[in-house]
Amino acid sequence: MADNTKRSVFGINGISGMLISIVGLLVILIVLMLLVIIAQRQSAVNPYDPTAIRDINNLKMISVENKQFAFIDAEKKDK
Repeated sequence: MADNTKRSVFGINGISGMLISIVGLLVILIVLMLLVIIAQRQSAVNPYDPTAIRDINNLKMISVENKQFAFIDAEKKDK
């Protein structure tokens, strides 16, 4: 049986490969957390205004006209 003589502690299957995978996972974690923070800041500045739906009976389950009842910016509503 032939011995595996090409083993290396610092090869891609060794310490360096483990460090690359850990750094990659940390980068993914940081990017996702930054996207969450950005989304929360945007929703804090421009909140959903449920008062635009005045009469629930006017809404239909599947209709393009429902967009006029919801997602109105609070800044535009005050003007």
